[in-house]
Amino acid sequence: MVAVTQELRHTRSMKVHTDPDPLLEADIDAVLAGSRVLVGVAAQSLADIEDVVTVPQLRALMIIATRGPLSLTSLAEEMGIHPSNATRACDRLVASGLLNRGDDPADRRQLLLDLTPSGQEVIDGVVARRRAAIAEILQRMPRTHRRSVGKALAHFAAAGGEPRPSDLWALGWIS
Repeated sequence: MVAVTQELRHTRSMKVHTDPDPLLEADIDAVLAGSRVLVGVAAQSLADIEDVVTVPQLRALMIIATRGPLSLTSLAEEMGIHPSNATRACDRLVASGLLNRGDDPADRRQLLLDLTPSGQEVIDGVVARRRAAIAEILQRMPRTHRRSVGKALAHFAAAGGEPRPSDLWALGWIS
């Protein structure tokens, strides 16, 4: 652990947090190094679709994939953007066959947005690439370390509070 911690310290570009507890500093460095790996996994999972959708379009697809059919207004609120921007993104997704726009059966004055099978394939592909990359990394580790990582990250997520689902789309992340 000491060698790993020393190696992680050398990768740090700027120390912002100062704490007299060297173990806490080592843990912070380890979490930052791990988060860089996960950000890389998330970014790499998008490489195959960069010619298919933009990041904002993927965000829209991810939100609809995790919440089910949504109105345009609800999607814009979830994305934190103006409805006109959501309309433009959705128009392109409808035109490319990734999104359906149809009447809301509960209120015919409203339109609902839902994924097409092709849109679901895009989402499934991103998630599958992320899962495969994480599995590959975990398989390089001894089983006891894998178990420790899984438990530690579960505790980390609980302590930090799971991000709000609307925040997960920032990198297009869903599990």
